[in-house]
Amino acid sequence: MLEFLETITGVPTPLLFGQILLGLINGAFYAMLSLGLAVIFGLLNIINFTHGAQFMMGAFVAWMLLTWLGLGYWWALILAPLIVGATGVVIERLMISRLYKLDHLYGLLLTFGIGLMIEGFFRNQYGSSGLPYRIPAELSGAWDLGFMFMPVYRGWVVVFSLVVCLATWLVIEKTRLGAYLRAATENAALVQAFGVNVPRMITLTYGAGVALAALAGVLAAPIYSVNPQMGTNLIIVVFAVVVIGGMGSILGSVLTGFGLGVIEGLTKVYWPEASATVIFVIMAIVLLTRPAGLFGRA
Repeated sequence: MLEFLETITGVPTPLLFGQILLGLINGAFYAMLSLGLAVIFGLLNIINFTHGAQFMMGAFVAWMLLTWLGLGYWWALILAPLIVGATGVVIERLMISRLYKLDHLYGLLLTFGIGLMIEGFFRNQYGSSGLPYRIPAELSGAWDLGFMFMPVYRGWVVVFSLVVCLATWLVIEKTRLGAYLRAATENAALVQAFGVNVPRMITLTYGAGVALAALAGVLAAPIYSVNPQMGTNLIIVVFAVVVIGGMGSILGSVLTGFGLGVIEGLTKVYWPEASATVIFVIMAIVLLTRPAGLFGRA
């Protein structure tokens, strides 16, 4: 079977499946980050360009918890999203909340500036070379699948990201809380008339979107070195993922993130020179044929 697959594809099986796995890992981060962006834009109408810096903050908080307090990976999965999410709440209350009635451009410029300030602070404090973060002992090693060796931690990242993304979608689409959030975007005054504290709900929604970015940062810390540029390297691709999936579409962001990650991985096998641009080519085609995105509403 594997020999037949290798004959059909013209690529050694370990290389093919290795790139698919790499694509799924990148897709997991694309999905997690685009999910947070889609939550914030879909429910608050804010284009959050700080998202990459908040992803990086999640990785740095995990490193700080381990280095300063001796709290390992499993604690970081819980504490880092809460800590970074709390900073997001402060940012929303002090600055972003003043822009909801203005054009989207103002929110984009503000969050872009905040992101540059955060990145500059961490670069000044820790440099640009990167800091190591070890894989937890429970997730070290690799599984022998017969046709390839799959690192246990990378498999964990893909499965855990998928569970978080689907759980977030279920909360927003299938629960009463999600119904309140969606209704508040359409008619905040009516929702408030039913006794719902809409400003607090909006603040917590922004904090939750930021926490998703921080959670992705914790997952990324053992794979990439913890450095101030790690969010910058991803955020432009993630915005392309959101546009392709449909601005504000929760499920679209998840499916598009994983799908484009796999496409990017396969492109590295068959046309490596195009792997850095294939997502943007797809974005251009989607914008020309379906401006609202694959899963968005016009």
